[in-house]
Amino acid sequence: MSKRAGAPRPESVRSNRSRAVSELLPAIGGAAFRRFGFVQSAVVSRWPDIVGPRLSAASAPESIRFPHGKKQDGTLTLVVRGAHAPMMQHIQPEIIERVNRFFGYCAVARIQIRQGELPARMPARKAPPAPQPVPPEMGDGLKGIADPELRAVLESFAAGVAATRGLPKVS
Repeated sequence: MSKRAGAPRPESVRSNRSRAVSELLPAIGGAAFRRFGFVQSAVVSRWPDIVGPRLSAASAPESIRFPHGKKQDGTLTLVVRGAHAPMMQHIQPEIIERVNRFFGYCAVARIQIRQGELPARMPARKAPPAPQPVPPEMGDGLKGIADPELRAVLESFAAGVAATRGLPKVS
C-alpha cells in the first residue's frame, strides 16, 4: 500500500493541547461511579433533590445494578440508618417513582435496603457575608460601569480594600 502525497491525513485521536481540569473530571468520576454500579454520578450528588431533604438525611444511594445487557429495570441499593428502614420500606414505590422521573425512563424497578451508617456529607455552605458599603471616594468611579455584575464585583472589591487596616497578616 502506498500513500499518495495529496491524500488527506486522518485526524488523530490524541490532541496535544492543554485541557481544563473540569474537562477531565467527569470522565474520571464517571469511571469510578460505573465501577461501583452507578451509571450517572448525578444520582449521588443530587440525592437530596431527588427524594427530598428528610429522606436524604436518612438514606444514601449505594449502587444500581441492571440485568445483564439492559439499562432498565435495575435494583437500587440504599444505605439507610437502622431506625428508618421500616419507613423506607413503606415508601419504596414513591422513591422508585422519583428516581425514574429523574432518569426519564424506568431505570429502577426494585429497591434493596441495607442498614448501615451513612457516608459523611459535605457541610452546608455558609451564606456569603453581607456586602460592605463602598467608601464615597471609591464609589464615584464605579458608577460609569454599564455592566451591573462587573460593577457589583468591583464595588465588593473596593469595600474589601477599604475595610483593611494596616499590612496584611500572613499566617
